[in-house]
Amino acid sequence: MQAGNFNYRRVADLPSVIPVFPLPAALLLPGGRMPLNIFEPRYLQMVDAAMAGDRLIGMIQPSFDGALREDGEPEIVNVGCMGRVTSLTETGDGRYMIALQGVCRFRIAEELEVKSPFRQCRISPFGADLEEDLSGAEVDRPALLKAFRSYLEANDLDADWNSVSRAENAMLVNALSMMAPYGPAEKQALLEAADLKSRAETLIALTEMALARDNEDFGSSLQ
Repeated sequence: MQAGNFNYRRVADLPSVIPVFPLPAALLLPGGRMPLNIFEPRYLQMVDAAMAGDRLIGMIQPSFDGALREDGEPEIVNVGCMGRVTSLTETGDGRYMIALQGVCRFRIAEELEVKSPFRQCRISPFGADLEEDLSGAEVDRPALLKAFRSYLEANDLDADWNSVSRAENAMLVNALSMMAPYGPAEKQALLEAADLKSRAETLIALTEMALARDNEDFGSSLQ
C-alpha cells in the first residue's frame, strides 16, 4: 500500500460518491500532498461536508476545450484523484487552508443532480493505486534527474538536491510531476499515466519538449 492511503486497502473501503473540486492545472497524485487555499463559499461548504464525513475530496480539471454546462459551470474531464483532508486551518478572514493527501485516482461514472452548492460525482476508483507500484524500480532515475536539472538551469531555478537525491523513486516522480509548471493537458497526461515508470517517461518527454521549445524560441529571438 502506498503512503497516504491510510486505511484504504480495497476499493470497497472508498465511497462511491464524492464531492469534486474542478481546478485547472491542479495535479494531485496518490501519495502526493496538495495545499489549497479555500475561499469560495460553496467550496467552504464542500470542505465542511467532507470533514463531517469521510474527509475525501476529488480533485479534477475542467474540460480543456472550455465547454460549459447549461448552468454555466465547466464540463469536467473523466479522470481525477481523490484526496483526504489531513490538515485544516481557519484564517481570520473566513478562508480555510487545507492539505490533501492523495489516495487514489478515479474515473467519473456520472455526475449527480444534487442540492448542495458543490458538485458531486459517482466514481469508479483505480483499485491498483491502493497497491504497491512495483514499476518504480524500473524508473530511469538518471534520465529523470538529468531532465529536471536541465529544466531548472534553463529557467534559473534551484532545488534542494540533497533531498532530491535521498527521495525514493515513487516520491521523486510524483513530487516532480506535481510541481512541474506544465499546462492542464500535460498535467492530465501525467495523472493518467498507467504506472510510475510510464509517468516518469511522460515527465521526461514533456520536459525535453519544453527545453527544445525554449531553445527554438531563443534561436528565433536572435535572428
